[in-house]
Amino acid sequence: MESPTSTLRRRTRRAALALIAVALPLAGTAAPSSAAPRTPAALPSDPGDSGKFARMNAQIAKLDKAYGGDLAKLKDAQYAAKKALQKSESLQGDLNDARSLVAQMAATQYMTDGQGPTISMLAAGNPSDMLSGYTLIEHLSQNKTAKVAQIGKLVDEQAKAHTQAQQKITELQKEIKDLLGQKKRVEALVKKYKPQSPSVGMGGVTPRMMNVKTVIDQEEGPFPTIGCVRTTGDPQDHGTGHACDFMVTTGGVMATGAAKAHGDATAAYAIAHASALGIKYIIWRQRIYDLRSPGWRMMENRGGVTANHFDHVHISVF
Repeated sequence: MESPTSTLRRRTRRAALALIAVALPLAGTAAPSSAAPRTPAALPSDPGDSGKFARMNAQIAKLDKAYGGDLAKLKDAQYAAKKALQKSESLQGDLNDARSLVAQMAATQYMTDGQGPTISMLAAGNPSDMLSGYTLIEHLSQNKTAKVAQIGKLVDEQAKAHTQAQQKITELQKEIKDLLGQKKRVEALVKKYKPQSPSVGMGGVTPRMMNVKTVIDQEEGPFPTIGCVRTTGDPQDHGTGHACDFMVTTGGVMATGAAKAHGDATAAYAIAHASALGIKYIIWRQRIYDLRSPGWRMMENRGGVTANHFDHVHISVF
C-alpha cells in the first residue's frame, strides 16, 4: 500500500508531465506522441510588414511634396496601418512572454523529478501539513492551467491583429496606387493653384485660405468660432496657414439637429465651390473629401468628438 507521501509524489509527477506535454509545443519543442492537443501556433507578427510600411512612408513623403501638400486622406490610411502594426507586434510580445513562462515552469518541475522546493519540503511533513500542501500544489497547477488558457486567447488575438495589420497595409497600398493613377489630373490642379507665399499681419493665414474663410463665413455663417493657425497636436495644414476649422458647436459637443445641418451645408458648399476657391480637401464627421481623389471616405477613429471632426468642418486649401 502506498504512503501518503508516495501518492503525493506520483500525482504531482503526473501533473507535471501533463503540463510539459502542453507547454513544450507552445515553446516550439517537439512533444511526445501522447501529448495533449497542440495549441494553434500564432502567426508571425511581422512577415516583412515593417519594411514594406517603411518603404510606403518614404513614397508618401514624396507624394505629399509633389501633390500640393498634406495628403490627409492618404495619411489617415498610413495612421491606421501604423496603429494595426503596433498592436500586432505588442500582442506577439505578450504571447512570447506567456509561452516562455509556462515552458520554464514545466521544465523546472521536470528537471527536479516533479519535486520543486515546495514538494520536497512537504514530503517530510505530517499528514495534515501534506493536505494543506496538496491544496497549495493544486492552486499552483490551476494557475499554470490558466496561463496555458491565456496563451490560447493571445494566439487568437494576435492572429486577428496580424490579419488587420495586413488589411490596413493593403488599403494603404491601394490609396497610393489610386493617387499615382491620377497623377496628371493632380499635377494640373497643383499647377492651377500656384503655391502662395507665407503671410504676415494676417495671423499666418495664406491669402487663399483667408479668401475661403471670408466666403464661407459670408455664405454659411455665422459660426460659433473659426479657428485657423495652430501648430499643436496634429496640425495638418493649420501649421502653415492653409486650413481653418469652422466650428458648428463648442466645448467638444457632438453636432446634432440644426448644428449638424449647418455642418452638412458648409461641407456641401465647400465641395461645390472647391474649384473656384482652390480648396484641397474637407473633413466632416470622420469623413474626408479630397479633391485630388474625389469622393467621401471614412477615416480612422481618433478617439474623440473634435478629433473625429463631429463638431467642426475642416477646410484646407492648395
